[in-house]
Amino acid sequence: MPFRPWPRSLVGQIILLVALALFVAQAINFALLLRERNRFELAAQTAPGVYRIVDALDNRSARPNADNGRPARAQFVAAKPAMTGQARPDVERRAMAMFADLGLSIRSVQVTQDSQHLPPRRRDALRMRAMGAVPDGRHPTRLIMAAEYEPGKWIVTQSRSSDRAPRVGGWLIGQTLILYVIVLVPLLWVGRRLAQPLRQLTRSAEQFARTGSADPVEERGPGDVRQLTTAFNAMRSRIFAMLNEKDRMLGAIGHDLRTPLASLRVRTESVEDESERARMSETIDEMNRMLEDILSLARAGRSSEAQQKVDLAALADAVVEDFLELGSPVDLRDSGRAVANVRPQQIRRALRNLIENAVVYGERAHVSVERGDGAIRLIVADDGPGIAEYRMEEMMEPFTRLEGSRNRETGGAGLGLALVRAIMAEHGGVLRLANRPQGGLEASLVLPA
Repeated sequence: MPFRPWPRSLVGQIILLVALALFVAQAINFALLLRERNRFELAAQTAPGVYRIVDALDNRSARPNADNGRPARAQFVAAKPAMTGQARPDVERRAMAMFADLGLSIRSVQVTQDSQHLPPRRRDALRMRAMGAVPDGRHPTRLIMAAEYEPGKWIVTQSRSSDRAPRVGGWLIGQTLILYVIVLVPLLWVGRRLAQPLRQLTRSAEQFARTGSADPVEERGPGDVRQLTTAFNAMRSRIFAMLNEKDRMLGAIGHDLRTPLASLRVRTESVEDESERARMSETIDEMNRMLEDILSLARAGRSSEAQQKVDLAALADAVVEDFLELGSPVDLRDSGRAVANVRPQQIRRALRNLIENAVVYGERAHVSVERGDGAIRLIVADDGPGIAEYRMEEMMEPFTRLEGSRNRETGGAGLGLALVRAIMAEHGGVLRLANRPQGGLEASLVLPA
């Protein structure tokens, strides 16, 4: 089965769209957060050196390089200092901006980061020990900042800088998972509540299309879905009422037409000419068969016959035996048991129609039953001229008869194949027509095993 990245169900599509929207939103949030975090880290690295320089410049009158016997936090030099280490232009730009914000006129700034690791501050070590924290392996390095505050005059200071940024990826992944749970779990619940009545509605509609009957759908779910279900149940009830009315009308028509036909048959007995009486009887029989086919086709899909497990090989043998007793040229190939859940009288009628067509139009009928690929095939082949490929679908339409390769003189009303196809549709099967390589037509009743 091919992989489908886009789900076919409505609920699946909604959930996927929401998940994608959350992912995009989280990606944007991550980018903005990372940008802000970098700005914060840059400011945190720049601020100590800037404030030391500002403090030193504000207290220039004091001894420049010492304070109460301790080394000064900033040193004044009379020439541009030699800077070693990795240049930090980002810190330089940030420092110039901070000097400008503080109203201090600085001509230029140079910043380098030394690769030498510095020991942690004593207060930081004591705090981590008191909190029981485990060292994270981060080692501070030395950040050297030199600012030219007057032509040829520089001030140099040192501060600590972390060698790597704090980890935010794990926190963001956890936040994303929590967001997905908070949003998608209720959405899954709503989707399930929406999908169940829709799925039941679909099954009922498919059942109605397949069998002509369907159970009412339980009205539940959101308001829109309940309205849809109510409308479907109302439509179902109305269609059932119309179909029942149609069945009653067909029954009345059949009864009213059979009565005058029976009267005509009685009157034919008073005809003295024997050949004329025989032709009249044949015409009446043909009208009876046509009436029966029309009523059967009109009632297709609403049969009152119950389904039962039947050995289709035995059923085919009984039908062939009936034709042999009438002297019809029919033969049956031996086959094993082929049991299926069918309406036996309907399958018998469909098989009889195919055998009659084969005998009338194809000179002889060859009947066989095959089982395989999850289906049972009742095959009726003949030795006739076959049917043109482009007309096979047309021949299964009601009141359609072949005029060339089939004998039109002995044809019926053109309802046989249409009735067979309707019977197959009611059983979930199909009628297939194909020309045989050695000549003749092969008609197959394909039923699910």
